[in-house]
Amino acid sequence: MKPFPAIYALLILLALAAGACSPANGAQAAPETSAYIENKGSDTIVNLALAWAERYQADHPEYRISVTGGGSGTGIAALLNGTVDVANASRQIKSEEIEQARSVGIEPVEFVIARDAIAIIVHPDNPVDQLTLQQLSDIYSGKITNWSEVGGEDRPIVKLSRETNSGTHVYFLENVLRLGDSENKTLFSMDTLLLPSSEGIINEVRQNPNAIGYDGLGYVPPDLKTIAVAAAPDAAYVQPGIATVNDGTYPIARDLYMYTAGEPDGAVKTYLDWIMGPEAQQIVAELGFVPVSTGQ
Repeated sequence: MKPFPAIYALLILLALAAGACSPANGAQAAPETSAYIENKGSDTIVNLALAWAERYQADHPEYRISVTGGGSGTGIAALLNGTVDVANASRQIKSEEIEQARSVGIEPVEFVIARDAIAIIVHPDNPVDQLTLQQLSDIYSGKITNWSEVGGEDRPIVKLSRETNSGTHVYFLENVLRLGDSENKTLFSMDTLLLPSSEGIINEVRQNPNAIGYDGLGYVPPDLKTIAVAAAPDAAYVQPGIATVNDGTYPIARDLYMYTAGEPDGAVKTYLDWIMGPEAQQIVAELGFVPVSTGQ
């Protein structure tokens, strides 16, 4: 028998290697990532943004969307220094942030992507069921320090708040402590405990019967108690919910935002268009927020 020529052996090996690298019959090669979107900011929005990213990437595997929290101020700062494509914020961008952006050639563009009720939460054993905005202002500014002053037991009030880089903190300061009055300079009491996340407030209220906190409604678990809030002593006390935000009766509600550096285009525009559409807005409702699109 003649020895098998080496050249034939080499050709067979090359053919086998090519077959191993090719997709199986009927299969398609995985698409290469063609779009990357960096999304950062509000901790209120982060779970919603993660749910959006997961759903969108499932249908569009060519996209990669990174979502992180850190607070509204952190997200807007990242947008201004060019390290993110989209900033999430649970408050409107401040005038000084707009000036800073324009000083480096950036024109922030705002998108209202959902609405939210800020729920006032207490331990389920707390007998207090309702508070006015003025009482909340007095509690958080330190004028009211004992639950007995608002119809509860003789216990000290432990005040919980988000940290100052949180858009929810800013909104609560301006619209609850200061009652929406731009001339009001009321501040949080010095003994208010500042916590870095919504989950931190939830966990502290869960284990402390004396605590009061505030959080986006979508974060409030069923084992905690939400307080009905009245805009004035002679007004109705209203529980937070999608219906009461939509009809304007719940007094602590706000828009949620995404910001881009200039008008978005390409992959970012396509993604934001999807966020404003029915599929993404249905996710808004599923997570306890309030959709903004017509018909939702």
